[in-house]
Amino acid sequence: MEESPDTKIELSVVIPCLNEEDTLDICLEKALGVLKKEGVSGEVIVADNGSTDASLEIARKRGVRIIPVAEPGYGCALMGGIEAARGKYIIMGDADDSYDFLEMPKFLKNLREGFDLVQGCRLPAGGGRVMAGAMPFMHRYFGNPFFTLLIRWWFKAPIHDVYCGLRGFAKSHYESLNQTCTGMEFATEMIIKSSQADCRIAEVPITLHPDGRKSHAPHLRTYRDGWRTLRFFLLNSPRWLFLVPGLLAIVAGLIGYVLALPGMTLFGINFDLHTLLFSSLFMLCGFQSILFALLSKTYAVESGLIGPDPRLEKFYSRATLERGLLVAGFAILAGLVFLGKAINEWRLSDFGALDYGSNLRWVIPGVTITALGAQLFLSSFFVSILGIKTKR
Repeated sequence: MEESPDTKIELSVVIPCLNEEDTLDICLEKALGVLKKEGVSGEVIVADNGSTDASLEIARKRGVRIIPVAEPGYGCALMGGIEAARGKYIIMGDADDSYDFLEMPKFLKNLREGFDLVQGCRLPAGGGRVMAGAMPFMHRYFGNPFFTLLIRWWFKAPIHDVYCGLRGFAKSHYESLNQTCTGMEFATEMIIKSSQADCRIAEVPITLHPDGRKSHAPHLRTYRDGWRTLRFFLLNSPRWLFLVPGLLAIVAGLIGYVLALPGMTLFGINFDLHTLLFSSLFMLCGFQSILFALLSKTYAVESGLIGPDPRLEKFYSRATLERGLLVAGFAILAGLVFLGKAINEWRLSDFGALDYGSNLRWVIPGVTITALGAQLFLSSFFVSILGIKTKR
């Protein structure tokens, strides 16, 4: 990034705000006090998302920068404030006084040491501390640990508190992430993209204090926001939403076919036509799920939700449209052979009554293979369209 007159400001403190008159002043006092005490060349920005109370008046009295952000959303407010920031480093934190801005020097220290992202940790697992009444029981012992486990497992993020909103980062690093989420997913998107990029991530323990607001309830909604987080994780990791379940379904279907086609009996259980039908269902749904994994992964990369994936690029270099159509054609042809065999048996019986136990062993696989081939034929075109940018 080119040098500009603004680079002499080392630190920008960005505070999103929506009707925070109860606690905004104490947050600004602490942030400004740290800048003065530590001798840091910095600024404090209030990214206002449409406050109708006294928040703006409080900010003006403190002499901080006010950045109006018209589009609603936690992510929108932060993006507006960060984009307007002039500092080399940025520390963001909520305006409810649950985060103590007096702890900012710990973040700045790590940023000066070269870390791209410095994440706060409120939970004891990462050395943090939660004051009595500061975090709801479900959040502390179930929601936060669960989603932290997922982000560590699925995305290899070296953190212990996925939801902590007090964090610091280099502005150049933020600009490289190309964040797109306008809601509360903004914070987790930053962690996911940072983990997937070649960057340095540090974690510092902090203390979480009770929400100081009195005039209105917290903006966070436990079940709604928990579902939004899980949905965002799954969309960013289609392996667990589509690919793994799809592969398991296909394996189950293949096992069913091995048992049901010859009509085997195991442990006194007879596997026959009903098993064959269920197995076909597993295979059709499993194959569709795998296709969705590929489609969602491609969309996530091309839309900028996640960074480039070398494995996806390698796939598109080999799985060309022509090859997909060729495999689909063979599958459809094989399915039609099975169906032709069944029709021929009907012809030989003068189109009368059939031995369904025998005939359906041709019909069911024929229908299944033909349907799989048709799915592959149509999906090859769509996947090829989505993958055009990936191939360049």
